[in-house]
Amino acid sequence: MTKKTAFHNDEAVLDIHDRPKFGSWLGLSIQHLFSMFGSTVLVPILVGLNPGIALFSSGVGTLMYILITRHKIPAYMGSSFSFVVVMQSLMKTQGYPAIAQGTVAVGCVYLLVSLLVTAIGSEWIDKALPPIVVGPIVMVIGLSLAGTAAKDATMNGNTYDIRFFLVAMGTMLLTIAFNMFLKGFMSLVPILLGIVCGYLLAVVAGIVDFAPVLAAPWFALPKFQIPFVTYHPGVYWGAIISMAPIAFVTMSEHMGHIMVLNKLTKRNFFKDPGLNHTLAGDGTASIIAGFVGGPPVTSYGENIGVMAITKVHSIYVLAGAAFFAIVFSFVGKLSALIESIPSPVIGGVSFLLFGVIASSGMRILIDNQIDFNKKRNLMIASAVLVIGIGNAYLQINTFQFSGLAVATVLGILMNLILPKNAANEE
Repeated sequence: MTKKTAFHNDEAVLDIHDRPKFGSWLGLSIQHLFSMFGSTVLVPILVGLNPGIALFSSGVGTLMYILITRHKIPAYMGSSFSFVVVMQSLMKTQGYPAIAQGTVAVGCVYLLVSLLVTAIGSEWIDKALPPIVVGPIVMVIGLSLAGTAAKDATMNGNTYDIRFFLVAMGTMLLTIAFNMFLKGFMSLVPILLGIVCGYLLAVVAGIVDFAPVLAAPWFALPKFQIPFVTYHPGVYWGAIISMAPIAFVTMSEHMGHIMVLNKLTKRNFFKDPGLNHTLAGDGTASIIAGFVGGPPVTSYGENIGVMAITKVHSIYVLAGAAFFAIVFSFVGKLSALIESIPSPVIGGVSFLLFGVIASSGMRILIDNQIDFNKKRNLMIASAVLVIGIGNAYLQINTFQFSGLAVATVLGILMNLILPKNAANEE
C-alpha cells in the first residue's frame, strides 16, 4: 500500500490513496463495475440510445472526474435518471443531436456554478447543511431507491414473478453470508460474489436469456454520435431550456453523495479539493458524454454502497472500474454478458447497497447526538424524510424536480428559517 496524504483513515480496509495488489485490484474494480452497470445501461435503453456508449462515457467521465478532483474523491460517474423524461421526448421529436446539445448545456451549468463557488467560497455549506439536514437527506438517498430495488426483485415486466423474488432473496442472503463469514481478499468482494452466485441462481431459475450473448460479436465499436462526424449539429433551444435547469436538481443529489462520502472517508471534500472541483468534474463528465453520444452523468449511489459495505475507498479501484467500463464497451460479448444479468440479481444486491446508504444517514444523526425532543429537529427530519422517500416531486411543464431535490431544498430552507426553539419550548 502507498500513503500519499497526511491523514489516513485506519478504519478503512483500503483508504483513498492505498493501492491494492494487482489481483485484488482486478476483482475490486470489476465489483464496482457490476454494481453500477444495470442502472447505467438502463438509462440509454429507456431513451433509445446505445448502451455501449453510456458505458464508455461513464468510464471516461469517471477518469476525468478523478483527475479534476486531484485524485482525492472516490466517486463513479454513471448515467443520470433525472433527464429520462425530457430525453425521451426529445428523442421522439428531434433525435439525439438535440439531447447531445442539452447534455453539453447541463455540463456547462455545472462549470458556471463551479466558477461561482470559486469566487465566493464554500463556507456557506456548513451553515446550510448541518447534521440535522444532512442525516435525513442521506437517508432519503438510500431509501428513495428502495422501490426500484423491490421492483427489480419482483416484477417480470408488468407481472409479479415468484422466480424473481426467490432469486433476489437468494442473491441478498448469499451476499450477506459472504460479507459476514469470508476472510482475506474474498471478504472484500462480497458484492461481486453475490452477483455471480445470483446469476447462477437465475440460470437455474430459467430467467437468463443467452441469445444476445451468443449473437454478439467479440469486438463491437460503440455507435458513437459525434458532432460534425456522424451528424451536423444545429441549435436546439428547446433542448437547452428543458435540460439545463435540471442540472440544479442533479447538483443537489451530487452534493448529497459527497456528504455520504465525507462520512465514509472521514474527510471534508467540500473543503478539499473543494466543491468547485467536484462540480467541475461532474460537469466535464457530462460534456464528454454529450460529445460522444451518451446521456448526462452524475455520481452513483450504488458505488457508494459498495464502499460502505467493503470499506474499500481506494481511488485506484474506482479508476480501475472506469478503465474496465471503457474496455467492456468495445468487447461485444462481455458487454452482452453483463447486460444479461437479470434484474432480480441487481435488485437483491441493491437491497443491501441502498440500505447501507440509508444507515449512514442514521449514523450521522446518532454521532452528532441530534435531539429529537426539540420540535425544530423533528419538523426538519420529518418533512425531508417523507417528501424525499415518497418522491413528492415538483413538475412545472416539462421540468420535473425529484422528491430528493425538493426535500433537500426544503430541508435547507427550514434549517435557515426556523428558530432554535419553538414558542412553547422557550
